[in-house]
Amino acid sequence: MTQRLAHIALLVGDYDEAIAWYCGKLGFTLVADEYQPEQDKRWVLIAPPGAPPGGTTILLARASTPDQARFVGDQAGGRVFLFLETDDFRRDHAAYLAAGVNFVREPQVADYGTVAVFEDVYGNRWDLIEYT
Repeated sequence: MTQRLAHIALLVGDYDEAIAWYCGKLGFTLVADEYQPEQDKRWVLIAPPGAPPGGTTILLARASTPDQARFVGDQAGGRVFLFLETDDFRRDHAAYLAAGVNFVREPQVADYGTVAVFEDVYGNRWDLIEYT
């Protein structure tokens, strides 16, 4: 049996705002942006720079009900939600700071690597991490 995570859904308030932030500030690639008329929504996939073809992507899912909208920016109850691995922590940390990304926890060196916590455009927390 072979299985893998294909997509991770991330609730967003607005497709274009989310695309601009993830692709503009973090350098993610827009993999797909297709209108789905039968559901009146868009199928928007993004991937971090250097992600392998066919790797896991993030599905930017616009909140379509008030109940869903309550969770935009708080999908993990205030905990770190996503972990962005890098091959060069200093490079990416400096680039994100220059792009205006808000870090809520300064870089720390641990046995497993170097990590800092940042917030995305909606307040979801991410680890930027370079494993040792």
